[in-house]
Amino acid sequence: METRRIDILSDSTGETAERVVRAALLQFPHSGGYVRLHTRVRTRELVRPILEAAARDGALVVFTVVSPELREYIHSSSYELKVEALDLIGSLIGKLATFLDRQPINTPSGMLPLTEEYFRRIEAVEFAVKSDDGKEPRNFRKADIVLCGVSRTSKTPLSTLLAQRGLKVANQPIVLGVRVPPELDEAPPDRVVGLIIELDQLVEIRKARLKQLGMPMDASYGLREQVRQELDYARRIFADHPSWPVIDVTGRAIEETAVIILESLRDEATKNARAALV
Repeated sequence: METRRIDILSDSTGETAERVVRAALLQFPHSGGYVRLHTRVRTRELVRPILEAAARDGALVVFTVVSPELREYIHSSSYELKVEALDLIGSLIGKLATFLDRQPINTPSGMLPLTEEYFRRIEAVEFAVKSDDGKEPRNFRKADIVLCGVSRTSKTPLSTLLAQRGLKVANQPIVLGVRVPPELDEAPPDRVVGLIIELDQLVEIRKARLKQLGMPMDASYGLREQVRQELDYARRIFADHPSWPVIDVTGRAIEETAVIILESLRDEATKNARAALV
């Protein structure tokens, strides 16, 4: 399959453009398209070689640049070099300027002063790291969300994603025959979320993990009957806690699961975090 490169050019971290492009690429699962990220590109001298390489290789350029002069340079150089280029943010800034009747400050986000929101997110990420995999059960009462489920139900990736949106997230693994810690029952019941997954997919995920680790494929961790028993045990725990929302993660990207979790929790903090995800 022929591979096609997409160059993402940003005057900051490139996170916005990368998320948009990768979300769009999900609609083309067998396209061979791949992403190369160029960050903190703020001068013509840095822009030009990226565009020349894109012209040589037939790459698509997607850019988010707030400086009007640099945006214009990218547009004109792309035309000159016959490069396909897409401006993700320029037209939106123009529309907002008209709608809000204000002039943009045209400062890359990476150069803006640190805000209270920024420090809140840093604190949330630190909380998630300390509270991962049931390491600090005493944090359950302090958490905005507590995720629980059997191994490989995306507890840690979800915790990280939600923490990056400023939520304090803890997670607790459910292990067959092992009682969940009493601190989980002391957490606000509307903040605890159970994660469940379809049996066949979980077996497939675990076998892939065993292969990745170089472990025997017949280890109990990936055996269908063992996995079935673990899921049944998790469902019994969830049934004993009917106030916990239970989310099925089967076939879902973690971003979609995160939105579903936030929809099930209706307080102000999770409302704001959901707005940042969708």
